[in-house]
Amino acid sequence: MPDFAEPLARLIDEFKRLPGVGQKSAQRLAFHVLRGPRESAERLAQALLDVKDRLSLCRVCHNISDGELCVYCRDSSRDPHMVCVVEEPHNIIGIETTRQYRGQYHVLHGALSPLRAVGPEQLKIKSLVERLAAGEIQEVIVATNPTAEGEATAVYLAKLLKPLGVRVTRIAMGIPVGSDLEFADEVTIWKALEGRREL
Repeated sequence: MPDFAEPLARLIDEFKRLPGVGQKSAQRLAFHVLRGPRESAERLAQALLDVKDRLSLCRVCHNISDGELCVYCRDSSRDPHMVCVVEEPHNIIGIETTRQYRGQYHVLHGALSPLRAVGPEQLKIKSLVERLAAGEIQEVIVATNPTAEGEATAVYLAKLLKPLGVRVTRIAMGIPVGSDLEFADEVTIWKALEGRREL
């Protein structure tokens, strides 16, 4: 690795800590900051600090928020009878881009993973049960990831929530639109067959 002046080397090292950023990308980003005007660097630094200083978790759904309630919990036009449970705040973006779902959300901040010592106590499950106790929610859509941990979390939530008298559903999984059956693995095809519906 070439030698860089200490401040530049430190910036490269910090960029390398970001997910998906390797040595070359970190160098490109660092040199971009170096070449740009000081005002650009100040805006970047302030944006980074604002993310840490001005954001917190919504008191209702645990999504990222710049206030007591997130944008979805503040929106009175959303259906209060339906809650979509996701693992992480960024999972909401995928659902929102469809422009089809108009209910509320609940963010678990992870998935059950005994190997990583993540149990129900480490997730935001207790507050979900408390939300259901209020009696307004009629359906919980479990939209955890299609991984072993996500599936375990979905099964756990179904067993926990069904006795509370709410409808618990799981998002469908299977063959993506535009793909070919020949390239799908057996679990994906099995999930697609299991989630089939009337035409």
